[in-house]
Amino acid sequence: MSHTPHELAEEFPEAAELIHKLKVEDAHFARLMDEYHEVNRAIHRAETLVEPVSEQHEAEMRRTRMTLKDEIARILKAAA
Repeated sequence: MSHTPHELAEEFPEAAELIHKLKVEDAHFARLMDEYHEVNRAIHRAETLVEPVSEQHEAEMRRTRMTLKDEIARILKAAA
């Protein structure tokens, strides 16, 4: 399996334990994580041409990933 950049563990290495705790205890956080991973993997498949998409669609996916990451970061900061 190839390396997928932008995994949450890489984006927030200092918060690994908190991420796990919130994923188990907070359904909203868990849903955000699932959405983030789904979009992130779709972007990776598009970048590697496994599932090519239009440039516009890839840009939309990147914006969605950034929005999800910002919300995850906000929750992590509030929970720390």
